[in-house]
Amino acid sequence: MASPLHFSIVALLLLFCLTSSSAQLSSNFYATTCPNVLSTVRSVVQSAIFSERRMGASLLRLFFHDCFVNGCDASLLLDDTPNFTGEKNAIPNRNSARGFEVIDRIKTAVEKVCPGVVSCADILAIAARDSVVTLGGPNWCVKLGRRDSRTASQGAANNNIPPATSSLSNLISSFSAQGLSAKDMVALVGAHSIGQARCTNFRARIYNESNIDPSFAQLRRSSCPRNSGDNNLAPLDLQTPTNFDNNYYKNLVSLKGLLHSDQQIYSNGSTFFQVLSYAISPESFSFDFVTAIIKMGDINPLTGSNGEIRKNCRKTN
Repeated sequence: MASPLHFSIVALLLLFCLTSSSAQLSSNFYATTCPNVLSTVRSVVQSAIFSERRMGASLLRLFFHDCFVNGCDASLLLDDTPNFTGEKNAIPNRNSARGFEVIDRIKTAVEKVCPGVVSCADILAIAARDSVVTLGGPNWCVKLGRRDSRTASQGAANNNIPPATSSLSNLISSFSAQGLSAKDMVALVGAHSIGQARCTNFRARIYNESNIDPSFAQLRRSSCPRNSGDNNLAPLDLQTPTNFDNNYYKNLVSLKGLLHSDQQIYSNGSTFFQVLSYAISPESFSFDFVTAIIKMGDINPLTGSNGEIRKNCRKTN
């Protein structure tokens, strides 16, 4: 049976449905123009995750990587052309970002019920929430009303998205540049409760670092040789890799963080106690994650007459 504390946390999270609005974005933005948008997106997201549970992490990651590059404007979704360089081949995204075909399916479904109304940027935001919920994480009301960019920046993608080799100070700086606090950062990296990483992104940690559980390092070395297997995958969360929960933080306390950047938030300095609190309290993590991801979704949205509503998320109109 759920504890009274759990019910109080759920009640607080639901308050975001009542307070989830700002001068630019609102949770009921499509109430009259596309009342079925949420159920339409949810249906496609759930189908995709039921076919491949890893897809939930991929869709959530698309939202992060989009918002960190000139705001939450769906610039990440634009394909390269002979006359246009997008963000898909930036270092943090190349051979890594995935789920674009699911976004295409969502856009097609949404266009059938409300043509020309819902932006690709809002689809990313809704799909991220639905992915977390489908994998057992907290729910929240998504603020909507973003419009889509006509531009992209591969350079900003290379510079703004922190790599797996980041130190704690670099992580804090990268998130601060987006208007997110160190507390927001620790909560948001809890998204690593789901998903996988490529060997090339954690090889140096499992062979060279000392703040790692020896048995865990040996386990990861079995599928990540020193000189081969760059694209071999390992789960970011050792215990429940396809469930959105607080085990990610428990792993950090046990020195079983897969990425260098993961372990840094526990093993160095000012964020140690926050990680410890999330490892102890899943309710605390859920509440702070919701607060932080709503805040992230507010990063520099295009609204009003700025940008456009793309007909196809891969290209401008």
